[in-house]
Amino acid sequence: MSGHQQPAMPGRASATRVEEMHAIGPELARVIGRLMPQLSGDATPPGKDALTALLADPAVTLLVGWRGKSIVGIATVAVYRRVSGTIAHLEDVVVDEPARGTVAREALVRAAAAVARARNAGRLELTSSPWRESANRLYQRLGFQRRETNVYRLDL
Repeated sequence: MSGHQQPAMPGRASATRVEEMHAIGPELARVIGRLMPQLSGDATPPGKDALTALLADPAVTLLVGWRGKSIVGIATVAVYRRVSGTIAHLEDVVVDEPARGTVAREALVRAAAAVARARNAGRLELTSSPWRESANRLYQRLGFQRRETNVYRLDL
Protein backbone atom coordinates (compact mmCIF):
# COMPACT_ATOMS: atom_id res chain seq x y z
CA MET A 1 0.00 0.00 0.00
CA SER A 2 2.54 2.57 -0.94
CA GLY A 3 1.86 5.97 -2.37
CA HIS A 4 3.23 9.46 -2.54
CA GLN A 5 3.67 10.87 0.94
CA GLN A 6 2.49 14.42 1.51
CA PRO A 7 5.00 16.66 3.26
CA ALA A 8 4.61 16.83 7.02
CA MET A 9 2.08 19.44 7.99
CA PRO A 10 3.21 22.11 10.43
CA GLY A 11 1.80 22.06 13.93
CA ARG A 12 -0.34 19.41 15.56
CA ALA A 13 -1.43 17.72 12.32
CA SER A 14 2.07 16.31 11.77
CA ALA A 15 1.30 13.36 14.09
CA THR A 16 -0.70 11.81 11.23
CA ARG A 17 1.14 10.87 8.04
CA VAL A 18 -0.92 11.31 4.86
CA GLU A 19 -0.16 9.48 1.64
CA GLU A 20 -1.62 9.59 -1.86
CA MET A 21 -2.52 6.03 -2.74
CA HIS A 22 -1.96 4.63 -6.23
CA ALA A 23 -2.90 0.99 -5.66
CA ILE A 24 -5.54 -0.84 -3.68
CA GLY A 25 -4.32 -3.76 -1.64
CA PRO A 26 -6.54 -6.10 0.38
CA GLU A 27 -5.86 -4.31 3.68
CA LEU A 28 -6.72 -0.87 2.28
CA ALA A 29 -9.90 -2.25 0.67
CA ARG A 30 -10.90 -3.84 4.00
CA VAL A 31 -10.29 -0.63 5.97
CA ILE A 32 -12.20 1.51 3.46
CA GLY A 33 -15.06 -0.99 3.68
CA ARG A 34 -15.07 -0.51 7.46
CA LEU A 35 -14.77 3.30 7.31
CA MET A 36 -17.50 4.11 4.80
CA PRO A 37 -20.44 3.16 7.08
CA GLN A 38 -18.92 5.49 9.70
CA LEU A 39 -19.22 8.32 7.19
CA SER A 40 -22.86 7.66 6.46
CA GLY A 41 -25.21 4.95 7.64
CA ASP A 42 -26.41 4.40 4.08
CA ALA A 43 -22.92 4.32 2.51
CA THR A 44 -22.27 1.06 0.72
CA PRO A 45 -18.65 -0.02 1.04
CA PRO A 46 -17.07 -0.04 -2.42
CA GLY A 47 -15.71 -3.24 -3.89
CA LYS A 48 -12.18 -3.70 -5.23
CA ASP A 49 -13.31 -2.92 -8.80
CA ALA A 50 -14.89 0.38 -7.72
CA LEU A 51 -11.76 1.33 -5.78
CA THR A 52 -9.52 0.41 -8.72
CA ALA A 53 -11.69 2.58 -11.01
CA LEU A 54 -11.45 5.44 -8.50
CA LEU A 55 -7.65 5.32 -8.57
CA ALA A 56 -7.65 5.08 -12.38
CA ASP A 57 -9.52 8.40 -12.63
CA PRO A 58 -6.89 11.09 -13.29
CA ALA A 59 -9.10 13.74 -11.65
CA VAL A 60 -9.25 11.91 -8.31
CA THR A 61 -6.68 11.55 -5.54
CA LEU A 62 -7.23 9.12 -2.67
CA LEU A 63 -5.58 10.24 0.54
CA VAL A 64 -4.94 7.88 3.44
CA GLY A 65 -4.08 9.00 6.96
CA TRP A 66 -1.74 6.81 8.99
CA ARG A 67 -0.82 6.65 12.67
CA GLY A 68 2.18 4.39 12.80
CA LYS A 69 1.23 1.34 10.74
CA SER A 70 -2.54 1.80 11.14
CA ILE A 71 -4.86 3.54 8.70
CA VAL A 72 -6.93 6.05 10.66
CA GLY A 73 -8.77 7.88 7.89
CA ILE A 74 -9.34 8.57 4.23
CA ALA A 75 -10.38 11.42 1.96
CA THR A 76 -10.78 11.92 -1.77
CA VAL A 77 -10.03 15.05 -3.76
CA ALA A 78 -11.44 15.57 -7.25
CA VAL A 79 -9.90 18.35 -9.31
CA TYR A 80 -11.71 19.27 -12.48
CA ARG A 81 -12.18 22.02 -15.00
CA ARG A 82 -15.39 23.82 -15.63
CA VAL A 83 -16.24 26.96 -17.58
CA SER A 84 -15.67 29.15 -14.51
CA GLY A 85 -12.23 27.67 -13.77
CA THR A 86 -10.47 24.71 -12.17
CA ILE A 87 -11.79 23.70 -8.78
CA ALA A 88 -11.28 20.89 -6.33
CA HIS A 89 -13.90 19.11 -4.30
CA LEU A 90 -13.14 17.30 -1.04
CA GLU A 91 -15.23 14.17 -0.51
CA ASP A 92 -15.51 11.18 1.79
CA VAL A 93 -13.47 12.56 4.68
CA VAL A 94 -13.82 9.90 7.35
CA VAL A 95 -11.69 9.15 10.39
CA ASP A 96 -12.03 5.86 12.24
CA GLU A 97 -14.06 6.14 15.43
CA PRO A 98 -11.14 5.35 17.80
CA ALA A 99 -9.04 8.10 16.15
CA ARG A 100 -11.68 10.81 16.30
CA GLY A 101 -10.67 13.72 18.44
CA THR A 102 -7.11 13.42 17.15
CA VAL A 103 -5.64 15.61 14.45
CA ALA A 104 -6.10 12.98 11.72
CA ARG A 105 -8.99 14.80 10.05
CA GLU A 106 -7.03 18.06 10.05
CA ALA A 107 -4.04 16.33 8.44
CA LEU A 108 -6.28 14.87 5.72
CA VAL A 109 -7.91 18.25 4.99
CA ARG A 110 -4.55 20.02 4.87
CA ALA A 111 -3.19 17.34 2.51
CA ALA A 112 -6.29 17.74 0.32
CA ALA A 113 -5.66 21.49 0.10
CA ALA A 114 -2.05 20.78 -0.89
CA VAL A 115 -3.24 18.45 -3.68
CA ALA A 116 -5.70 21.10 -4.91
CA ARG A 117 -2.98 23.78 -4.93
CA ALA A 118 -0.52 21.51 -6.73
CA ARG A 119 -3.13 20.82 -9.43
CA ASN A 120 -3.81 24.56 -9.86
CA ALA A 121 -7.33 24.60 -8.49
CA GLY A 122 -8.67 28.05 -7.69
CA ARG A 123 -10.53 26.77 -4.65
CA LEU A 124 -11.34 23.69 -2.60
CA GLU A 125 -15.01 23.05 -1.84
CA LEU A 126 -16.76 20.56 0.39
CA THR A 127 -20.14 19.89 1.89
CA SER A 128 -20.71 18.87 5.47
CA SER A 129 -23.90 18.00 7.29
CA PRO A 130 -24.89 20.57 9.94
CA TRP A 131 -25.01 17.89 12.65
CA ARG A 132 -21.27 17.19 12.15
CA GLU A 133 -20.45 20.05 14.53
CA SER A 134 -16.83 19.10 15.17
CA ALA A 135 -16.07 18.79 11.44
CA ASN A 136 -17.77 22.11 10.70
CA ARG A 137 -15.73 23.87 13.39
CA LEU A 138 -12.54 22.39 11.95
CA TYR A 139 -13.35 23.51 8.40
CA GLN A 140 -14.04 27.04 9.59
CA ARG A 141 -10.86 27.08 11.69
CA LEU A 142 -8.88 26.03 8.60
CA GLY A 143 -10.27 28.96 6.62
CA PHE A 144 -13.22 27.44 4.79
CA GLN A 145 -16.12 29.86 4.51
CA ARG A 146 -19.68 28.63 4.85
CA ARG A 147 -21.79 29.43 1.80
CA GLU A 148 -25.53 29.86 1.70
CA THR A 149 -26.62 27.55 -1.05
CA ASN A 150 -29.13 24.90 -1.91
CA VAL A 151 -27.73 21.44 -2.48
CA TYR A 152 -29.82 19.23 -4.70
CA ARG A 153 -29.46 15.55 -5.50
CA LEU A 154 -30.94 13.44 -8.25
CA ASP A 155 -30.54 9.70 -7.69
CA LEU A 156 -29.84 7.97 -11.02
